[in-house]
Amino acid sequence: MGIRNLDDLSQLKGRRVLVRVDYNVPLKGDKVDPHADAKLRASLPTIRYLASRKAKVVLVSHLGRPEGWDRRLSLAPIVGRLEKLLRRKVLFIRDDITIGHEAEKFLTGLKAGQVAMLENIRFYPGEKKNDRFFSRRLASFGDLYVDDAFADAHRKHASNVGITHYLKSYAGRLMESEIHNLDRLLRRPVGPFVVLMGGAKVSTKLPTLKKLLKVADEILVGGGLANSFIRASGLSVGQSVVSRSEMIAARKLIKNRKIILPCDLLAASSVSGAAKVRVSDIDDVRSNEYVPDIGPRTVRDFAARLKRAQTIVWNGPMGVFEIDQFSHGTIALGRVVAARASGRAFGVVGGGETITALELTGMAHHVDFISTGGGAMLEYLTGKTLPGIAPLLD
Repeated sequence: MGIRNLDDLSQLKGRRVLVRVDYNVPLKGDKVDPHADAKLRASLPTIRYLASRKAKVVLVSHLGRPEGWDRRLSLAPIVGRLEKLLRRKVLFIRDDITIGHEAEKFLTGLKAGQVAMLENIRFYPGEKKNDRFFSRRLASFGDLYVDDAFADAHRKHASNVGITHYLKSYAGRLMESEIHNLDRLLRRPVGPFVVLMGGAKVSTKLPTLKKLLKVADEILVGGGLANSFIRASGLSVGQSVVSRSEMIAARKLIKNRKIILPCDLLAASSVSGAAKVRVSDIDDVRSNEYVPDIGPRTVRDFAARLKRAQTIVWNGPMGVFEIDQFSHGTIALGRVVAARASGRAFGVVGGGETITALELTGMAHHVDFISTGGGAMLEYLTGKTLPGIAPLLD
């Protein structure tokens, strides 16, 4: 896929470059969780490239799903963490860009090579509506536009689609890398090609599952996703919630032999650190129990299959890994994925929770490519041209 990128830019000195980044990361109080700042780190090459060429860099991002202006979702903590990673000052523009001229004056006064950040772009109703007036207003703060937010490329918002009608648009280093590495999976992946897929909803992953079933040799299913398939086969998952729509979606695929389900599970009295836990066969979960993780036999089975793979994709945790006693399946298989990807197989990991889990293994550096996108990665792997990528095509 041919896209315009930073190498196509010239004479950047003194020009204002609006850069769409994705800094939608977990916060701990008023600070960024240092174990979950992968998206910030991934954006550094683009920012450094532009700043080193004396562009005036203006960063645009969202955080959470605010309903109007919400101080709890201010990007102030993001600015603090980014300054530490960049080792330079990042100017924070708190002013409303739709009223008055304060933000405009601030940006006009930016010096060549400086980096600034606008407040949470989702504070503005026009963002998610892809409003053309808001898009035009946002575009007025830049001379060029760079999209480095692959994780939002499946959305059609003002800051990644509407703005491209008013500014020449280019892909940042992260966007370029995402497309290059995911295209490698869409072409002829080296077999055996094994997918490890978890997370919650089968309905959101159904199109990707169908596409991957055409090219993958096996799809190992865990987490809430597995609960949907287990329930669809007529078995109980106790108190774990599976909607009727999820069950119907799972039934469409359950007979495919490439889909490998758990053979055992952890059954718990509650989804908490204080829960009583036992290992259960998949047909022996009691009505008052929850299923927060895969079992030890499943870990061994999935690990053996991953160790034979030449291409691996991992999206979605195997359980409620945020609670220590339910993290074993996710962390154990995360280590297998990382170890296998260390020169033996081509490994791609994607999705916010998945990246956080991978970081907890201490082996993330062994993985060939870590995609910052969850939903965007899955949609891209269906073969779609995403709304946020279409304006960047040559």
